Amino acid sequence: MSDDHVVGINPQFTRPGETHAIDRFRMPLDEMLPETAYQVVHDEVMLDGNARLNLATFVGTWMDDHATRLYTEAFDKNMVDKDEYPHTAAVEDRCWKMLADLWHAPDPTGTIGTSTVGSSEACMLAGLALKRRWQHARRAAGKPTDRPNLVMSSAVQVVWEKFANYWDVEARYVPISEEHKTLDGHDLASHVDENTIGVVAILGVTYTGMYEPVAHICAALDDIRRTVGLDIPVHVDGASGAMIAPFLQPDLVWDFRLPRVHSINTSGHKYGLVYPGLGWVVWRSKDVLPEDLIFRVGYLGGDMPTLALNFSRPGAQVLLQYYQFLRLGRSGFHAVQKAAQDVARHLASGIDALDAFDLWNDGTDIPVFAWRLKADHTDNWTLYDLSDRLRMKGWQVPAYRMPDDLADVTVQRVVVRNGLSMDIARDLLDDIRTETEYLDRLTGPMPTTRHPSGFHH
Repeated sequence: MSDDHVVGINPQFTRPGETHAIDRFRMPLDEMLPETAYQVVHDEVMLDGNARLNLATFVGTWMDDHATRLYTEAFDKNMVDKDEYPHTAAVEDRCWKMLADLWHAPDPTGTIGTSTVGSSEACMLAGLALKRRWQHARRAAGKPTDRPNLVMSSAVQVVWEKFANYWDVEARYVPISEEHKTLDGHDLASHVDENTIGVVAILGVTYTGMYEPVAHICAALDDIRRTVGLDIPVHVDGASGAMIAPFLQPDLVWDFRLPRVHSINTSGHKYGLVYPGLGWVVWRSKDVLPEDLIFRVGYLGGDMPTLALNFSRPGAQVLLQYYQFLRLGRSGFHAVQKAAQDVARHLASGIDALDAFDLWNDGTDIPVFAWRLKADHTDNWTLYDLSDRLRMKGWQVPAYRMPDDLADVTVQRVVVRNGLSMDIARDLLDDIRTETEYLDRLTGPMPTTRHPSGFHH
């Protein structure tokens, strides 16, 4: 075996007769003691980042000890096997009905929803419902169904690009700009037509954390309905914001209070405060989800509607979501999300006070904000260099280019999650000040051997 194919095993970990090296890419011929195998795997991931210092990801990285105990008790539960685990299925049913109520569905217990592996699967299901509903209407009118399109912001998360690719739907991107930092209804009429299956509104843009004004988007679509007769539904991608807005901005109208909103998804494993991976999707009423997308299975002597792209998947995260709903309630979720927002706004204020930066937004929507380097500040370093300097201290604070039409703008972003305390935030702010001062002392350009990376989170 070549050296790069070898995983060496510390002699202190092995027992007499055990091998001291294994092939990295081939299954070993012989058994290994569980203690040895554990140590090999444990050591393999030692250099992964510290989850508490990872400010790049939206995904939850902390739950309390009772949740961890519940998790270990439910590892074996298969969410899709509703006959074998009927009570886990009943808990799933309660959870999405709680969300339907939280999001002001007209009849929360009479609509339909489901858990998913994450928001990506939830978005796929919501998009499929939009497409299938459009197809049924077109066929009923004797019109072709071969050219569906979906309208969304150019700052949309990559899942919607995947949806369009996988399900043969044309993606129509409304470009964001300095004047229109989100999809806000501006120029929407030039992007929709009779083949538009829906418009995606993002409650918490992944790039920056900003809310897209769903009510403005719906109002623009109402005007289109009045002027040209097109009745186009909206799906709200609330991967993050749908678990923030109900608690921190309860008066913001973005959800099923708007009749044009047909469906909403969220990530239980983001601001739903659950370990990955868990998502949810809920429809405003049963009639907007085509019946031919639903499969029915028997459980508890009754009938359970089910829809999913994935089949076997863990049921433990669904139980963890129910635990969090019970444990925190609305007041507890408000307290947790408010604490995260307070930290985000504190960090944003501190960065805004530095001469080198301009804020793109300040964390007043979801607890996420971004900033950019002032255009005339320096030619010696970039935000990628600051990101590298912070990574040397353990912080993961990504820098990346904005989407098309703003691709010449580079921003840096912080995601504040449960577990990032104000004390840790102050340490981060101190390190940002220190590393910015270091970079500002450079007398020439920072050397670089690589091109800036694209957007990954």
